[in-house]
Amino acid sequence: MNFRRGTHREEPEINFIPLVDLLLVILIFLMVTTTYARHGELQLNLPSAAGAPQQQRPAEIMVAVARDGRVAIGDAPASSRDAARLSADLAAAAQGMSEPRVIVQADAGATHQSVIGVLEAARLAGLARVSFATQTGAR
Repeated sequence: MNFRRGTHREEPEINFIPLVDLLLVILIFLMVTTTYARHGELQLNLPSAAGAPQQQRPAEIMVAVARDGRVAIGDAPASSRDAARLSADLAAAAQGMSEPRVIVQADAGATHQSVIGVLEAARLAGLARVSFATQTGAR
């Protein structure tokens, strides 16, 4: 008994139209959700200002710290490396100045302790405005 007589077997085929539709939807989704980053320069017009020259330079006390720890206030050597005596020398140098600034010029080879001693002496003398002098460029 041949039950398959008269039935033709159809070859399977792949329908590409739904696949193309799906790919178009994905492409549109990706194009809409993608952020485009531009790597460019900003065109800036910066403002310019001309300031008046400084009328009066603030009072400065120059404190030099040598490599071996010796301290000089201005051009005169300090009486001692002790913070209490050094603060008395700084207070005497600041006498008559309004809000003096202490500028520490420490040698590159000076120990941290000698520089900290100068900072402690400035604190004891009541001089709060302390800055460090630096040099630009290589020697």
